[in-house]
Amino acid sequence: MSGHSKWATTKHKKAVIDAKRAKAFAKYIKTIEVAARLGGPDLSGNPALDLAVSKAKKNSVPNDNIDRAIKRGAGLTGEAIEYTEIMYEARGPQGSALLIECLTENRNRAAADVRLAVTRNGGSMADQGSVSYLFTRKGVVSLPKNGLSEDDVLMAVLEAGAEEVKDAGENWVVYSEPNDLQAIRDALKDAAIEYDTDEAEFVPSMEVELDADGARKFMRLVDALEDLDDVQNVYTNADMSEEVMAALEAE
Repeated sequence: MSGHSKWATTKHKKAVIDAKRAKAFAKYIKTIEVAARLGGPDLSGNPALDLAVSKAKKNSVPNDNIDRAIKRGAGLTGEAIEYTEIMYEARGPQGSALLIECLTENRNRAAADVRLAVTRNGGSMADQGSVSYLFTRKGVVSLPKNGLSEDDVLMAVLEAGAEEVKDAGENWVVYSEPNDLQAIRDALKDAAIEYDTDEAEFVPSMEVELDADGARKFMRLVDALEDLDDVQNVYTNADMSEEVMAALEAE
C-alpha cells in the first residue's frame, strides 16, 4: 500500500520480510515489461525502463528476472504483451477512501476481482470521480532519518523543487511535483543522502483517522486488494494513531 503515515511505514517493513516479497517482484517485473514495450530494450535510450530496472534492482529482484522481462516486453521472445492501466475508486470503513491502480491484460478479470475483494471485505465500489478528487498526484521520496534533521533534508532538496518534508516516524518524506522527482533524486545523491523509495503517488488532501475496529477491517481490505495479480498500488487517505497501531500489533 502506498502512503507514508507511521502505520503504512510499519506495514511496509513487514511486507518486505514476509511472503509478499514474490508479489512485489511481480509488480516490478510488470513495470519493466511495460516500459520495454513502449520504449524498447535499450536502457540508455529509454529513461522509463532505466528507472524501472533501477527500482527492481534496489528491491533485490534477480538480474535474470529483469533481463527476461526486458526481452519479453520488447517482443524479443515472441510473446505479445498488452497491458492496460485502470484506476478503480472505493470506500472503506469509517469513510476512508481508496484509489486502486491496476495494470492488466484482462480488464474484465481485473474489474471482477477488485469488486469482489472490496465488497467481501467491508468496502464498496465508488463512482468515478467521487474519490479521486480527494487525492493529488505528487512525487514522493521516503528516506531513513539516520540522524538527519528536517533542515538537513530541506537544504538538500529545496532548490530541486521540493514542496515540503514531513515526519513519518522513522523516515522523512519529501513531496514535490511528479516532474521534479528526478531532480529530487539527483539532489539527494549529490548530498550523499540515501533514500528508500521514490515514486509518483496519489497523496490525500486530508486523512481519515480510524479506530481499532475500523483499522482492523481496513487492513483486511487492503491485504485482499494487494493480493490480486492485477493490482499495482493502493492509495488511501486512511490513517491510525500510534495507540491504535500498537493495539493491532499486539493482537
